[in-house]
Amino acid sequence: MILQKKYYQDLQKVFLNSSLQSHQVLHIAQSGKLFGTIGASGLSFALEKCTNVSNLTLDLGCNKIGDEDASGLSQALEKCTNLSNLTLLLYGNQIGAIGVQCLGSALEKCTNLSNLKLNLYGNQIDDEGASGLGQSLGKCINLQNLAIHLKSNQIGATGASGLISALEKCNHLSNLILDLYRNKIGQLGASSLGLALAKCTNISKLELDLCGNQIGIIGALDLGYSLGNCTNLQHLKLDLYENEINEQVVPGLGYALEKCINLQNFMLNLWSNKIGAIGASNLGSALVKCTNLTNLTLDLYRNLIGDEGTLGLCSGLEKSTNLSNLKLDLGQNKISVIGASGLYSSLGKCTNLSNLILDLSGNQIGKIDASVLGAVFGKCTNLSNLKLYLRENQISNDGISLGSALENCTNLSNLTLDLQYKHFIYL
Repeated sequence: MILQKKYYQDLQKVFLNSSLQSHQVLHIAQSGKLFGTIGASGLSFALEKCTNVSNLTLDLGCNKIGDEDASGLSQALEKCTNLSNLTLLLYGNQIGAIGVQCLGSALEKCTNLSNLKLNLYGNQIDDEGASGLGQSLGKCINLQNLAIHLKSNQIGATGASGLISALEKCNHLSNLILDLYRNKIGQLGASSLGLALAKCTNISKLELDLCGNQIGIIGALDLGYSLGNCTNLQHLKLDLYENEINEQVVPGLGYALEKCINLQNFMLNLWSNKIGAIGASNLGSALVKCTNLTNLTLDLYRNLIGDEGTLGLCSGLEKSTNLSNLKLDLGQNKISVIGASGLYSSLGKCTNLSNLILDLSGNQIGKIDASVLGAVFGKCTNLSNLKLYLRENQISNDGISLGSALENCTNLSNLTLDLQYKHFIYL
């Protein structure tokens, strides 16, 4: 049976006067309405009568909702006992520890929840709120898909650990997205978070954003080793940029890649760290162990890897023969024509590539040998989409000759070349 979705933007005139008990799939969009306590109270009063709703999306971002309003909303949600899918967008409000704990208590009573997306970024949750929320989520034992967005909430090590530690009780949890961007979990928080995640052994998809948390070398290393216990992972995304990380963390990541033998999709963002040549080379060696990897995104922008690190990374990439989609950002890494030539040659051995995005902007590559580059990519006979970003490399007017050389790529249907301030698009 196909359930009809009801979408409401007019809260006062339409939704509050609708047949509330008839709703099964409901989307209420009220972001930025600034309806405050009165609006929140009216919405809560109506929601508690929607007892048959199973799929609910509430977008209440940027509405000056505080703890009291969140408490009222929670009392309404706990009466929606048939909920199986809930998206709750409360970003940019004024909810603190008390409010989020009330929300958590309400979620405990929604025992049929299998899919939950909770966006609370830009509130005032802190350690107490995050830990309380985690304890409540651990009682939602039927959860299969969970996305929690808590960036910029003053969460520290205790909150990060408490948020995840209870999730090991959610035996059906297979997909987890955790966004802790711009908090302050530090080294201890990252290590504790890793230990908690290691117990969630049924997870197959994990996306973890710890950018700007100063987790440091030990925190990142411990996190990597802990993820090695999540052997069912097929999809892993790690955002770790601006975390004071160097080459010493790569063994932990390598261990995780070696143990997660089912990994097919891997995205690693180490933007603006300091892994250097040794770290990049070790990362290349680790990638060799991912024999089932088909989709890879590596962001190593501004990591001082140089030619040595580029060539070391290449040694792993060229053995990743199952890759079909590759996005590689090596911008501002002091790479010369030596490193770039080695990279082009290695990519030519990835014969199953169909989509390639390569960013070498802001290096020291100099003049391109267009015929060589064309011949290399010509070996990638399955390549259909290619984007090359080579700006700020003192490259001469080789855009046209480079485009002509790439005619060897007979299956290429979309080509973008970005050279300095010249931008070529071939279709």
